[in-house]
Amino acid sequence: MGSAREGRDANDTFAKLLRAHAAERGQRPAFRHKDFGIWQTWTWAEVYEETRAIAQGLLALGLERGDTIAIAGANRTRLYWSMTAAQMIGAIPVPVYADSVADEIAVVLRHSEAAIIVAQDQEQVDKIFSVRDRLPKFRHLLYDEQRGLADYAEPGLHSLEAIMAEGRSALSDARIAAELDKRIDDGDGAAPSVILYTSGTTGRSKGVVLSGERAISAARDTVAFDNLTYRDEVLAYLPLAWVGDHYLNYAQGYVAGFCMACPESADTAAADLREIGPTYHFAPPRVFESLLTRVQIRMEDAGALKRWLYRRFMDVAKRWGEKIANGEPVPASARLAYGLGDLLIYAPLKNALGFSRIRVAYTAGEAIGADLFAFYRSIGLNLKQLYGQTEAFLFVTAQADRAVRSDAVGPPAPNVDLRIAADGEVQFKSPGMFVGYFREDDKTREAMTDDGYVKTGDAGFFEPDGQLKIVDRAKDVGRLKNGQMFAPKYIENKLKFFPDIREAVAVGDGRNFVTAMINIELASVGNWAERNNVSYASYQELAANPQVCAMIEKQVDAVNRSLSEEPVMAGAQIRRFLILPKELDADDGELTRTQKVRRGFIADRYASLVEGLYSGASKASIAAEVTYEDGRKGMLVGTSRIVDMAPFPRADETRAA
Repeated sequence: MGSAREGRDANDTFAKLLRAHAAERGQRPAFRHKDFGIWQTWTWAEVYEETRAIAQGLLALGLERGDTIAIAGANRTRLYWSMTAAQMIGAIPVPVYADSVADEIAVVLRHSEAAIIVAQDQEQVDKIFSVRDRLPKFRHLLYDEQRGLADYAEPGLHSLEAIMAEGRSALSDARIAAELDKRIDDGDGAAPSVILYTSGTTGRSKGVVLSGERAISAARDTVAFDNLTYRDEVLAYLPLAWVGDHYLNYAQGYVAGFCMACPESADTAAADLREIGPTYHFAPPRVFESLLTRVQIRMEDAGALKRWLYRRFMDVAKRWGEKIANGEPVPASARLAYGLGDLLIYAPLKNALGFSRIRVAYTAGEAIGADLFAFYRSIGLNLKQLYGQTEAFLFVTAQADRAVRSDAVGPPAPNVDLRIAADGEVQFKSPGMFVGYFREDDKTREAMTDDGYVKTGDAGFFEPDGQLKIVDRAKDVGRLKNGQMFAPKYIENKLKFFPDIREAVAVGDGRNFVTAMINIELASVGNWAERNNVSYASYQELAANPQVCAMIEKQVDAVNRSLSEEPVMAGAQIRRFLILPKELDADDGELTRTQKVRRGFIADRYASLVEGLYSGASKASIAAEVTYEDGRKGMLVGTSRIVDMAPFPRADETRAA
């Protein structure tokens, strides 16, 4: 396996960490992948040998230290190993979002100047070949999955398996094996380790350059923080190109030595989660929202006794669950009732969701609704929040066990220096801090303060207990014409707590009042329609149904009542809303690949709807171009009914009177 230098500082690259695990726990499981319904497992020793074969094969194709190599696809063992293989050589992997359309892939590949690309399957191969005339540096394309590619005879196209076979054959020569060992030994932790492209919420994506030693240092801190070990296991279903996957699965996995399980596909991830039963888990609020929606739908369809038991014990969980989770004193009778609820409801529910073995779970990416957060914690899931950015290599803040709040994201993560600037912007220095933006020194300078802090672009403040509270993107926090603060994300998150609302876009900056454009949740509202004999043929038809509109109106009314109780936000109640005739979609540019709303784009695209909301009209129409799953373009023409809402009196004024 080559000579392994000892000590914490010696393992400053992921290739060295892999070699160390192969030596120390070679027979422990390192990766799993479900294929054709069967889980396959590779030990650390096997992964090390497979990765060395890929590395040698890449060397034969001309990949050298400092070169970039793109990785396009979903969570697959060989794609992860290809990243480590590139790092063995000193090359820089550039993961690409698997669901990116061809034009988006072309932008990343051209900017990163990747000459070699490792792709998952035929879909990725077809997308890349469709834009190869825009990729002057492109030389070789390697594919992992053979299906559909047997008859392809494109120049530069290779099977990854064939490249690995060539690598294995070459490494049988002791001299060549020693040369690869030396490359691993000579790996520089301060050199670029990976380039992760930002989601592009506020504009064009930028390539964030991270170094191995910084990434590993940050991962070591948080592995210790949550006591992660080689005995843990995760389901690696997050997008390969997202910083969350590269940190929570790849970096922490290589530091702690735990096992990463790759699902069979995105469609089977929920079932695979139940089979694996991970001990460490991350999901964005959107995933927890959809899971709760499924639970609520199933309970509506359950028998009367089950519904009664569920409601009875969820009342117990709501009252006592979080107190028990936080170690607060509760009456013995409450513990007894909660224990019975755990036996009958909470434990079976967690088992059905795949959460039975989870010791630590995190959510991040956007604010999570307080009630949604409380639901999971109340049934015994140790769900916590973190706040992070790609430029920080994820962790900026993190909540410790038994110090968890739904309305804040925790104090600074270990060894993170965090401050609030005079204008309210959150700024940080962190162990995993990025090296810079790839070939954009001017953007790097813009992102940094003169004394070396990174500007997050988020507005926030510290609570008395030291936890950070994020209000919104600094540039998105505005004012109504009367001076009332307008924080759109805060309002949107309140709306999205309701299982019938999938997405919301609040508008109000510089206006007389707040309005909202809403996407319904097709699964939840569709289930309601079936149970109430409401027929529909499409999302657009269901969204236009008057009964659906009345249902959403009640939920917007509940949000307004909640806002009226908050002195800072009471004047930002929603006065008018409409239901969008189409779902917001990343392929149409309305969401980022990490499912964040692109406000500026939506404001332009739906200008006619915004105008209708503020003109006093009773309905508004749009004609928008849409992208179908097969890449074809089409036009969607739709009309939305606009609903007026009566605001609630401010609670502080009512009490004063």
